[in-house]
Amino acid sequence: MISVCRLEDLPAGESVRVDTTPPVAVFNADGELFAVDDTCSHQDASLSEGWLEGCLIECPLHAATFDLRTGHPTCLPARRPVRTHQVYVEDGMVLVSLATAEEGSAA
Repeated sequence: MISVCRLEDLPAGESVRVDTTPPVAVFNADGELFAVDDTCSHQDASLSEGWLEGCLIECPLHAATFDLRTGHPTCLPARRPVRTHQVYVEDGMVLVSLATAEEGSAA
């Protein structure tokens, strides 16, 4: 498990990038937490710098959108999903369990 931040430091509509290998983005989508690989599957852009609307994140580079629940793209130019990760909250801390290469949507 990777400690990300305190829950109170990740307000609704915001995201945080975690410098893991690969980097992970954690999003607070109206009180529901999601984590995906932070790099767009279309081109190297940080999804944590994108625009969050509901459970969709829009890549800041070419406007591809991904469903944070599944990691699947919802429009072009992205065709491949990004890997999703499990998010937990324990004692007010946001934690992420990284999926292995065989797990997650992009496997």
